[in-house]
Amino acid sequence: MVGYLFLAILVFSLVAFHVGRATGRNFAAPAGGQVHSLPSYHGAFVAVWVGVPALMLLLIWVALQGKVIDSLLIGMLPAAVTEGAAPAEISLILSEIKNVAAGRIFGQPTPEVRAAAEALLRWEEIARWSMVVVVLALMLVAMFFAHARLAPRFQARNSVERFLTGLMIAAAAAAILITIGIIASLVIESASFFNKVPIQEFLFGLRWEPQMAIRADQVAGSGAFGAVPVFMGTLLISVIAMVVAVPVGLFAAIFLVEYASEPVRNVVKPILEMLAGVPTVVYGFFAVLTVAPAVRQAGSVLGIAVSPNAALAAGAVMGIMLIPFISSLSDDALRAVPRTMRDGSLAMGATRAETMTKVLLPAALPGIMGGILLALSRAIGETMIVVMAAGLIATLTINPIDSVTTVTVQIVTLLIGDTEFDSPKTLAAFALGLVLFLVTLGLNVIALTIVRKYREQYD
Repeated sequence: MVGYLFLAILVFSLVAFHVGRATGRNFAAPAGGQVHSLPSYHGAFVAVWVGVPALMLLLIWVALQGKVIDSLLIGMLPAAVTEGAAPAEISLILSEIKNVAAGRIFGQPTPEVRAAAEALLRWEEIARWSMVVVVLALMLVAMFFAHARLAPRFQARNSVERFLTGLMIAAAAAAILITIGIIASLVIESASFFNKVPIQEFLFGLRWEPQMAIRADQVAGSGAFGAVPVFMGTLLISVIAMVVAVPVGLFAAIFLVEYASEPVRNVVKPILEMLAGVPTVVYGFFAVLTVAPAVRQAGSVLGIAVSPNAALAAGAVMGIMLIPFISSLSDDALRAVPRTMRDGSLAMGATRAETMTKVLLPAALPGIMGGILLALSRAIGETMIVVMAAGLIATLTINPIDSVTTVTVQIVTLLIGDTEFDSPKTLAAFALGLVLFLVTLGLNVIALTIVRKYREQYD
């Protein structure tokens, strides 16, 4: 029913737009240029007043309907059932009532539960049709009053622009509030973790074994939360990814900017950027099924023991994923260099290679570095590839053929299972997430600062 109401609101808004626009055209015909707003603004004004209040009412209704019905159900139950019951017990009773109402009956429900289930069906039916009637009535009333306000000198454009301004401000505020909420949740849960585990142990400890004892006599259950091996594994895989992505992406950008003809560029650039649209889970499968066996086989040929989850495989595939990212940003940076600098270098007798290495690359270096830092932050925060291709055991090593783990792998691992939410093992995921957030935020700020200075220099 809610989906049909959303469709009805859309249809009514379109009808209201056409009605308002037709009215605006009627004003414009005999007015001789005395109309304040274009007909489209008249239509948008009516559509906004028809669609937005109805949409807000529908969302509020859907959000509150379940809570109101739950309160009514609790109120109709006998006092002997609800008196002194804990919130969890009340929740179980409501779940049983809803299961019976939906026909999912396990065992023999009590008469009180069966009566409450029948009442639930009645109230939900009444609520659905009431919602339909109220929303449709609101749209009709809003269309009548909004259309009645239209006039040749009515400032419909100002009203629509004020609405759009408010909408953009609300969207910006929502983005800011969501960011604040994310930061607050990370900080609060990380503070709970650091109350249980010293922060110096987390930041400088060399052993990562986040296993907590379930029984008093459990062996090796005390846990160790030194995150240096996790950070080292993340850094190792990220460095491998950048070693693969930076040269290939930069050389691809140089070829497309300076050496490729326009037909070749029109073919190669879209094909290269198709890599950016491949889901990361596909890269993960590619790493597990193709790259990792190839690395192990190459190691066996050379007589080198390679771990099944070598950092080299995960880093190489992550570098392939980042190639279009660096290539596109480097291409934009090189093309943003003023044409006069390139032409002046060629006029002085420099070759195309000398012009690229001594003029274009130095001039575009801030933009290229900004793109590389953005790609590095993407590599540090990548999850799916390293979850599928990297190891789970934290090893303090810089050997690329050894198995390592990363921050994102550990976050996924720590949050899977039935461990208590307030245990240090679970809270460690938030501490890792906070560190990851601060690192990627710092890299993004540095990259954006570099790019901004570069753009200001040549705008």
